[in-house]
Amino acid sequence: MRIEKRIQPSRGAFIWAPLSALIFTLAVSALLVLWAGAPVGHTYVLLLQGAFGSVVALSETLTRAIPLMLTGLAAAVAFKARLFNIGAEGQLYAGALAAVAVGGLHGGSGFAIAPGLLFIFMIVAAALAGALMLLGPALLKSHLGVDEVVTTLLLNFIALLFVSMMLDGPMKDPSAMGWPQSVALNSELELTKLIPQTRVHSGLIGAFFLAVGLWVLMNFTVLGFDIRAVGASSRASAFAGVSISKTTLWVALLSGGLAGLAGAIEVAGRTSYVTLDMSPGYGYSGIVIAMLAGLHPLGVLAASLLVAGVMVGADSMSRAVGVPTFIADVIVATSLLSVMVASMLTQYRVRLR
Repeated sequence: MRIEKRIQPSRGAFIWAPLSALIFTLAVSALLVLWAGAPVGHTYVLLLQGAFGSVVALSETLTRAIPLMLTGLAAAVAFKARLFNIGAEGQLYAGALAAVAVGGLHGGSGFAIAPGLLFIFMIVAAALAGALMLLGPALLKSHLGVDEVVTTLLLNFIALLFVSMMLDGPMKDPSAMGWPQSVALNSELELTKLIPQTRVHSGLIGAFFLAVGLWVLMNFTVLGFDIRAVGASSRASAFAGVSISKTTLWVALLSGGLAGLAGAIEVAGRTSYVTLDMSPGYGYSGIVIAMLAGLHPLGVLAASLLVAGVMVGADSMSRAVGVPTFIADVIVATSLLSVMVASMLTQYRVRLR
């Protein structure tokens, strides 16, 4: 048995690959549902209804998808250049903390700032905080060859410890009765609701335009070409005159900035303040979403809705039939593995001898 590259991948393979991955994911999940003693068909129907079956369910899915879209875009652009950013979780918290520092603590500065201008400052501060967190690992990689997977992963823990220190210290809300949370964001800086009496907010529109803008950047600009070239082959790119260190620097600023924006949008649109449990792992889930989307910015939107729907639907499904909510993690993980294998088989084939 050997694996060899296909000379000309068929167009049908690109259609059957995701369908086969979906069927395989549903089959594996069905076995676990049967093991839990629940009917498979009814469980899947409840999963869909819990995610998309009503206005409230759809709004919760969209609300959960917004930070996933931004962290998915952050991972997609970084992975496209082979800068493996595993630190989006810490960058999200850094952006959220910076957003509250600008939009929540400005009241004692002694001068008033127009809400529109202050909102811009808040967004820029959040993007810069996330970008600076990835800048160090990117420079270490480009100049010293340090593995960015290790440095970005460890920075997540440093960021969370720093957030914990700030929530128990200078940024602690005195009216929180001892609970470790930051001061609240100025109400004038909160994002508007898209659907009345729901939590879905205008950050969804911003995430959509950011995905479109990133797609345009990657496909119709010189920087986008350089990013794709470095990701395909850094040695060939350097031989062709592309600056590897400069491209890596821009990718780090872009990826970290998107993750920092996820924190600011989450604060301005949903929580209004920072807590240590603000993110249930959005930064790590963004990696899964980027891989499911094939690192395509527009595909990130669809993958985010899928993952958010599974997470939200699993909660209501679990209450109805008693299947553990961990089935959502199994579905997402299995779909990732099956999509990766299916994508590999579109480019390679197994030859038996």
